[in-house]
Amino acid sequence: MSDISTINFRRPARAATDLRASVVIAVLDEAENVAAVCEEVLREMDRAGAFEIVFVDDGSSDATPDILQAIADQDERVRLVRHDRRCGKSQAVRSGVLAARAPWIATLDGDGQNDPADLPDMLEKAWADDSDLPLVAGTRVRRNDPVSRLVATRIANGFRATVLGDHCPDTGCGVKVFHRDSFLLLPCFEGMHRFLPALFQRYGHPLINHPVKHRARHAGQSKYTNIGRAFVGIFDTMGVIWLVRRTKAPGRIEERQS
Repeated sequence: MSDISTINFRRPARAATDLRASVVIAVLDEAENVAAVCEEVLREMDRAGAFEIVFVDDGSSDATPDILQAIADQDERVRLVRHDRRCGKSQAVRSGVLAARAPWIATLDGDGQNDPADLPDMLEKAWADDSDLPLVAGTRVRRNDPVSRLVATRIANGFRATVLGDHCPDTGCGVKVFHRDSFLLLPCFEGMHRFLPALFQRYGHPLINHPVKHRARHAGQSKYTNIGRAFVGIFDTMGVIWLVRRTKAPGRIEERQS
């Protein structure tokens, strides 16, 4: 396995002023899936204008980074950022956003369950309303998951929606579109990716819910358990309630020119 490279976020490897979007994909031990996911994203994003894909490997122990590096060596639209140890999905997404060189970010999971064909339409929605820099959040209308996970997710989403009032029926969906700089102003903590609708709205950005497709995994198994996710989710929600109540952010900051 190759050495972990150091990314200099202040001075990107090449100019990218023409890029319209960066697709950020956090992965962990997805060697069986990443090549197919990458191929799909490259194909579907062609209609969205100039773009790049930033994969973030969160300390995989399998061949995931080697496969992605081989792809990146052949296609300059694909980049690989690596963590030296597992830090969690939220930090992996943040690392990808930091490395991204486009003003708009699109995220999806690396297991093949999200359909990249949804991303161009979601980006168009964001660009049509870019004066307010909205968050466009994917909502899975027909989930392809075991019944136990569907039940657990419905309970978790109902609990979050009730106590946070974020008006998002599916906060755990990995398909989202948002403005890069707006995301980087948000507080970062493990689990934040499940609370982006509440956080973005608290910082003055409107929410647009967008129906997306959901599929069975290409291969492999989920890294999460229903019980573990439920316990962590409860504590995280309590923390976000405090954070939202203690955050006073203007919807817009203007400076009058003389």
